[in-house]
Parts: sequence; structure tokens; C-alpha cells
Amino acid sequence: MKENKNILQDTFGRDHTYLRISLIERCNLRCSYCMPEEGVQLSPKSHLMTYEEIYNIAKTFVDHGVTKIRLTGGEPLIRKDIPIILEKLASLPVTLSITSNAVIIDKFIGVLKANNVNSINVSLDSLDREKFKHITRRDQFETVYNNIMLLVSEGFNVKLNAVLMKGFNDNEIIDFINLTKGLPISIRFIEFMPFDGNKWDMRKMVSYKEIMNYVNKAFPKNHIERLQDAPNDTSKNYKIKNYSGSFAIISSVTNPFCDSCNRLRLTANGQLKNCLFSSTESDLLTTLRQGKSIEPIIQKAVQAKFKMRGGMDTLEKLQDPKLHNNNRSMISIGG
Repeated sequence: MKENKNILQDTFGRDHTYLRISLIERCNLRCSYCMPEEGVQLSPKSHLMTYEEIYNIAKTFVDHGVTKIRLTGGEPLIRKDIPIILEKLASLPVTLSITSNAVIIDKFIGVLKANNVNSINVSLDSLDREKFKHITRRDQFETVYNNIMLLVSEGFNVKLNAVLMKGFNDNEIIDFINLTKGLPISIRFIEFMPFDGNKWDMRKMVSYKEIMNYVNKAFPKNHIERLQDAPNDTSKNYKIKNYSGSFAIISSVTNPFCDSCNRLRLTANGQLKNCLFSSTESDLLTTLRQGKSIEPIIQKAVQAKFKMRGGMDTLEKLQDPKLHNNNRSMISIGG
């Protein structure tokens, strides 16, 4: 049998060309689905990747076929050396993007443009100030909303990520979609997913089918356009006829996209996760600091990737707390 030379191809033939890098575990919001109410145990600063280490690890992935890098957190923009991180990564032949809560993004418009970061994902789970305050535990709605408008006016490709929870913000689905009437943005509805400390309950989740039920009741059938999904897309994309923007559904729980998954995740403390749902990690940072090659570790981690959701290939397994409570909280994985 011919040895597979592509270290980023798993046993199911999936090539991993997309790397998400968490820069920091801290955040200036406290979203309940992301961070446990009691907080998380932060890694000591010495355990976090420096900007040089981020670049060196990223370059290894790019050398083996990664073409897209997204920076996440925590909130990546609160990292003090974010300008130099952006500059270093922008020197690689990749498409560079970022996920932010937009609280302070107005201060970084120039540096984002200078480093060709054109795509911004903004987390926004409610258009209601009090609900926003409840879920984020911070009163920053006006700031975030105004900064989203600023990003649009500055020509960025803006996607708004909304985690839906039954009885909390599912009644805002149509309000979110109506934002796309005059704004060239994409609203992405995300099914509530289980992570350590976020009190996940499948009964709180708003499914793909339920979201589309809201849409079908609000708009004439011939006004709901199904768009062509991009290769390896995590979302099912739609548009309302004559609206400027679009909306999408990321159905990680009820209708996962694992067959075409091309994503790997690097945590802020240098651990490689081959799947968002995986409870295992591979330490790249220690090996890098020892001056050894990280390529064998990367290949082993990719080869160990399960076909679906970290091995939780049924809804019954996903609802078993023992199978997902060993995973980190979302804030320490990287959104």
C-alpha cells in the first residue's frame, strides 16, 4: 500500500485546508453558551503561543496545504500583539479572516484592511438590548450594533453568527433575516451545541427544520431562494428575493456537515483539535519548543479524526453528558 504523503488528509479522504487559530482564552463578554457562569481556568501566559510560535505553526500547516486561516478567541482583538500577528500571518499565501464580538473592532479597521482581512464574523445572538445583556452578561449592545454598521460601511464582508435557543431568541429569527433586506450581510443561525459548562439541553436547541418553519410562515415560498453552498461549507444558504443580504443555517447537531469537513483547530495554548466535538487534543507547542518537528503529531491527529462529531455519530450519543463533558468550554477551544 502506498504511503499517504499528505499529512492533512484523514482516513476518510478529507483534505484539511482550513485552520482556525485561537489567539487568547480571555474575552470582554461572558456569553453563557460559550463560557461557564463560574468562568474557566485560564492557561498561564507562559503556556500560550507567542506570535512567533503562532506564525511557525501556521506556516507548517500552510506548507502542507492549508489555504484559509481564521483567527478566533476568546476575543482575538484584546490580544495586545494582534497587529503583528495579523502582519505575520498575512505574509503567508492564505485567505485570512477573523471572528470577533465587535466590542472594540472600530479601533482595528485600519490594521485589518492593511493585512487584507476582508471577512469578519461577528457573534450577535439578539437584536434586543436586554436579551443581549442577559446572554453576554455585559451591556454593550449599542456599541456592537454600531460597529457592525461601521464594518458594513467600510466594505467588509460581514457575517453575523447567532446561536439560537428555544424560548429565548427563536422569536427573533425573522427580525434577523429582515436585517438582510437593506444590508449586504449574511445572518448565520447556529444550532446550540454541547460544551463543558454551558448547560446544554437538546430541548433548548432550535433545529434546522424549526428555523425553516419560521421562514416558511413569514415569507411566500417563491421568495425563499436556496443558494449554492460553497465547497466544504458548514452552512445551508438562503436568500429572500430582492433582499441585499442572505441567511444560512449551521446544523451541527441535527444535520451535520462532517462528510466534507476540511477544518482543524489550534487552541491558544498550542493544542491541535481535529474536530470541534473531539475530547482529545494533540500538543504541538511543547514539541515546537523542544525544537522538534510537529509534522508527525499533526499527521497522527488528522489520521485519528472520527467520521462524525468526534465519534458522537448519533443524537443519543450527543445527549450523553459523559461523552461531551470531557471537551473544553467553547471559549477555551476557540469560536
